[in-house]
Amino acid sequence: MSTMPPSDQNKNKKVKPEQFRDLFRTMNDFIHEKPVKGFLQSIDEFFNSPFPSGAFPVEVQETEDEYIISAELPGVKKEQIRLNILPNHVSISVENNEMETKEDLNNHFFQRKVSQQRLSRTIPLPMTINEKLVKATYRDGLLTIRIPQVRGKSINIED
Repeated sequence: MSTMPPSDQNKNKKVKPEQFRDLFRTMNDFIHEKPVKGFLQSIDEFFNSPFPSGAFPVEVQETEDEYIISAELPGVKKEQIRLNILPNHVSISVENNEMETKEDLNNHFFQRKVSQQRLSRTIPLPMTINEKLVKATYRDGLLTIRIPQVRGKSINIED
């Protein structure tokens, strides 16, 4: 066994780019093959969609006087939001319809792409809702719904 350090010849050797050409070609082929390419496209779609998981975040807070429902709807226009009040539920729906048309009269080419996305969340509440008292605002991608708590009449119990 030799205890001498490795020679300086190996330290001064430079790696030539040609040595990695096959490695890069293999990696490039791998990325452009079907399973990986489809996976990469799904990642792109995930970040391009406003609600990638198929739902939008909703938070419910209860105060002494009201319930406050907040829904984060980034990139959604006010006209796309629908609120429905049921006896003890609030339903928030968002609908996105897009139509893209391409025409090329020189090549007699016409293409139309229609996409529709509809998401909804239903929030149950432990009381009957008076829809006349419900207030909703939408500002900077945040929908806020305020529902006053309607208190019943208190009755004293006699001895």
